[in-house]
Amino acid sequence: MGNTESVAVQKRLARFRPEERPEVEGVFDRLQAGAGGPSGAAGTTLTLEMLQGSVGRVAPDSMVRRVYQCMCNISLGEAASPASGTSPTSAASGVGVVREQLVIFLADTLRGTAEERAPLVLTMIQPGAGAAKCHQVAEFVEDLISSVVQILVQSGRLQGWQPERMGDMSSGVKLLAEQMCSELKATDNGECDLSCLEDWIFRTSQVSLYLEMLVSEGLNVSLSGRVVPTLLPPCRETHWNELSSLLDIPTLMFLAPQLPDGVGAPWRLLFSTGLHGESFTRMMAGLLNHGPTLLLIKDTKGHVFGGFASHGWEIKPQFQGDSRCFLFSVFPTLRVYSTTGYNEHFMYLNHNQQTMPNGLGMGGQHGYFGLWLDSDFGRGHSRARPKCTTYGSPQLSAEEDFSLDSVEVWAVGKPPVPDDDEGGVGKRSILDIDPEALAIIEMTGKTVHSQGLREPEDD
Repeated sequence: MGNTESVAVQKRLARFRPEERPEVEGVFDRLQAGAGGPSGAAGTTLTLEMLQGSVGRVAPDSMVRRVYQCMCNISLGEAASPASGTSPTSAASGVGVVREQLVIFLADTLRGTAEERAPLVLTMIQPGAGAAKCHQVAEFVEDLISSVVQILVQSGRLQGWQPERMGDMSSGVKLLAEQMCSELKATDNGECDLSCLEDWIFRTSQVSLYLEMLVSEGLNVSLSGRVVPTLLPPCRETHWNELSSLLDIPTLMFLAPQLPDGVGAPWRLLFSTGLHGESFTRMMAGLLNHGPTLLLIKDTKGHVFGGFASHGWEIKPQFQGDSRCFLFSVFPTLRVYSTTGYNEHFMYLNHNQQTMPNGLGMGGQHGYFGLWLDSDFGRGHSRARPKCTTYGSPQLSAEEDFSLDSVEVWAVGKPPVPDDDEGGVGKRSILDIDPEALAIIEMTGKTVHSQGLREPEDD
């Protein structure tokens, strides 16, 4: 390669540690060797077929072609911006990708800034100069998310989740793509130019994260300083054989990072109407004494929504919780609604009271909750017009007063430490073993005297 090209490539290589540079420079040779490519002068470029043999393992063909056209359009001129597609030294003519273009692509996707990644993303969305339409960006993001999901499945990083017992994956991909694209600040005519994409990549961290994952896994780039992202929380103690969960993998990829620090592992299913029946009492047994929980609801019109409770639930006629609580929507849109600071009506759970509402609520006020499940079970409401005062959420259900289709409760924090961790089995109460019994006793208003008669724990 010439001196100008050498300078451009050396600047990119300088972003990697000395021990990482041979790995980056060796990707080109590995791709050719893996595809049975020629050696010597005839083997100076990478073809689409060679890239399909590597990236095609973890990504749909449409995504492989996007990556290839991006590499082909990378300019090798020092003065030209990457991926401008205007340099006479680029391989956009279809001859193939030269070694220098691959190195620049790797450096800008794996160690680049939002400003450096934006031209690459624009070229992956559409070849040539000019702005992209919002629907083109959405199609690119769908391909990118599908690639990440495929990587998680094929590499065994599902963390105990079983996609075949969960919601529709393709629907989840579209919903997550729409959520990510909702952060775009398009021009008045609905176009996304380079500056729009740069701002979007800077603010929407998933774009860079997913792109890095695709490139690292697809091209088999193993960097010493790279931390492999998990994306999914661990799932434990869940009986999948009879479960049909409301969650899907892309929805988990969105919801898990929304949980506050210190909460999020492992997730454990505590209640499902499909497994445990339509019982408010049984649902409360799952909610009580399990720490932070995630509640998922599907109404009979198909809307899926829920709320995160930052504290363990208590049966009492007062509001509880703190500002870490939030409401969310899964279908028809994927959104999270955080606290507004207007009031502290975060969580409410009550039963068998004559003067106070009986049921579970989050946000708003009595009679006008952002999310409400009646203690009779089967009925609820989301009266949030124009918005819920506590969370700023709109109406989450299809109709203001809805009928219940199904409910799930997930414990999302570390499980409580049992009293017999050190072998003290005799210290456990029957109320610890059967939380449903405790729930029933508390709902009747009776005092649980045995709670104060426990033997003190050993230091």
